[in-house]
Amino acid sequence: MRFPIAPARERGSHRQRAWLLAALLGWASLAGALELTPEEAAGRRLYREGIGSGERPVEARIGPAGTSLPAGALPCAGCHGSDGRGRPEGAIRPPDITWRRLAAARPAYDEASLARALGEGLDPAGARLSPAMPRFVMSWTDLANLTAYLKRLEEDRDPGLHDGRLRLGTLLPSSGPLAGAGHTVAALLQAVFDELNRAGGIHGRRLELVIADPGPERASAEAALRDLLETRDVFALLAPLAPALEEGYGELLAPYGVPLVGPLPGTGGEGGRLVFAPLPGLREQLFALAEFAAESSPGKGLALVAYPPEAARQAGALAEHLRMRGWQQVRLFDYGAPAGGGAPLTADLEALFFLGSGEALLALGRALDEAGLAPRLYASAQQIAGAALRLPAAFSGRLFLAYPLLPADVSPAGAQALEALRRRAGLDGQQPALQIGAYSAALLLAEGLKRSGRDASRERLLEELENLYALHTGLTPPLGFGPGRRVGAAGAHIVGVDLAAGRFVPTGRYVRVEP
Repeated sequence: MRFPIAPARERGSHRQRAWLLAALLGWASLAGALELTPEEAAGRRLYREGIGSGERPVEARIGPAGTSLPAGALPCAGCHGSDGRGRPEGAIRPPDITWRRLAAARPAYDEASLARALGEGLDPAGARLSPAMPRFVMSWTDLANLTAYLKRLEEDRDPGLHDGRLRLGTLLPSSGPLAGAGHTVAALLQAVFDELNRAGGIHGRRLELVIADPGPERASAEAALRDLLETRDVFALLAPLAPALEEGYGELLAPYGVPLVGPLPGTGGEGGRLVFAPLPGLREQLFALAEFAAESSPGKGLALVAYPPEAARQAGALAEHLRMRGWQQVRLFDYGAPAGGGAPLTADLEALFFLGSGEALLALGRALDEAGLAPRLYASAQQIAGAALRLPAAFSGRLFLAYPLLPADVSPAGAQALEALRRRAGLDGQQPALQIGAYSAALLLAEGLKRSGRDASRERLLEELENLYALHTGLTPPLGFGPGRRVGAAGAHIVGVDLAAGRFVPTGRYVRVEP
């Protein structure tokens, strides 16, 4: 291992650069309440990003051949987490490298043995570390900075996490067409927090709800989200209601590493590693319909995916899923395009998967009926609402809807708990799906925080949520996650429609969707 010692003049310039770097990066705000020296701030950047303070880049060497990579490709935090406690990757479980743990090892680590571990892959007893552990080539300055930061790592808490309180943020509209829904979610979440706080909070911390108004447009929603993350001191996000950001949370949150629990019904869980959705969104509901259709159809005729222009991405994903499930003919139909995008009225039309509003489905259903066609229709109940019962009678028994929830999912204890919460929040039984979505998100986040322990961190919360299995809320199907799985109840109930009797007929099928 080489840790070349820089001349005194060079060491002085390193220190000046560290001060400048700390100022440019705003290290005091990045570290929350923890004030770091310039050396510790430089060590923090090296730990989290693999970027040293000198002109020479830090190298990481891996494998028996010592293949060299920039340390930025393998920063310490990538395996050990921003909290230093280790984040499992498959069969590899990186150890806790907080200084308290290193100093308690037998034999204990000190500055010299840490340098040997980093450079030669040997522990204080001379035993070889895991082959997965890279060896690093860095200057003495970078080594000193990294060691200084490791000694402060446990104090470097994520924003929003204080000794006696935990601040959680959300985006809820206070005006416009969604103002009522925003008020409902705000009242429900505050009632949940009040209940938890009366019981002592979570690990002795009182929960505080911080609300920002996303406004009506994407630009205003992004600005509100940045304000929450950069100036409002929040640890995680809970149950936001900002339709303009439905498909952008993963990208927007990634630079901050902030977990989000609870995109509400209809938004889905396509936010990457940081976003956990209790209930299925449109994607999961459509895929569940595709699975159900594949079980009851030979798939030799035409499967048509009808969609409005704004749903082109979801329609394309569904079409690809249908092909993977054995449909030999799959065609996309943009019914909002000029001239209708081409008429779908062909005799071999076997199944129609619909995205869009109930009125658009009625228009399409009537056109099919006039042409003497009655393919099986598949749609999300949340999209078409009560329009299903107004379709032509020819579709009776041929219309199937996906529901994320049914009354059978609600246990007596769950119903009682929700009703008590409604009374405390001053809410009625309107918008039950919205209330259940927000409540289940709050229960899910609370469970993740409890499992994270007193020494919680965002990384620890992500790990605990990912490892959560079969959480019974009393209001939803059991919720569970896993590597690559970020929808707690990844599936949907399939319900048929008896148009003659004007009623919905559950099929008894809950179709799960694999990630």
